[in-house]
Amino acid sequence: MGKIILGSSSPRRADILKKLNLDFEIIPSSYVEPHDQTVFSYDYVENLAYNKALYVAKDLSYPALVIGADTIVVIDNKILGKPHDKQDAYNMLKMLSGKTHFVVTGVAVVNSENLKYKIKSTTTYVTFENLTDEQIHYYIENFKPFDKAGSYGIQELPDGYVKKVEGAIDNVIGLPSETLTELLNMDYT
Repeated sequence: MGKIILGSSSPRRADILKKLNLDFEIIPSSYVEPHDQTVFSYDYVENLAYNKALYVAKDLSYPALVIGADTIVVIDNKILGKPHDKQDAYNMLKMLSGKTHFVVTGVAVVNSENLKYKIKSTTTYVTFENLTDEQIHYYIENFKPFDKAGSYGIQELPDGYVKKVEGAIDNVIGLPSETLTELLNMDYT
């Protein structure tokens, strides 16, 4: 197989690929995500990942495996997207405080030559400590979580915010490396 393309402009996803020592290029996907879904389903997150990869793969004129990924934060079966503003971020973090939620990343790999694809999701459970209003405001002001689902990036949360993580932490960051490695090693002919 030819090149590996990351169909995302996420620096966090690129960092995970670098840690896997993969030689890759970045071509951000032009796919526009619908933001009308509020109830969680695996099909939804997997379709987002697939469409992100497909939009890059179908425009390539050379052989490549294109990676698409989408990460969502879910509590009480409700999807928490990226916050619109500080109040929205506060509301989300308040909702997550003291509770267990789960993070799902759908990963799709599409072969640009024949558009054959594989998709897999990974789920990780995250339990937050009981956060004070001061902790929430501090995090929002200092870490500006407006580009992150659920209003947080687990890799940047200060000590005392997360009680436990069950599953792959790189999934919460945005790309589960074990799942990605498995998909890249599959046959796309």
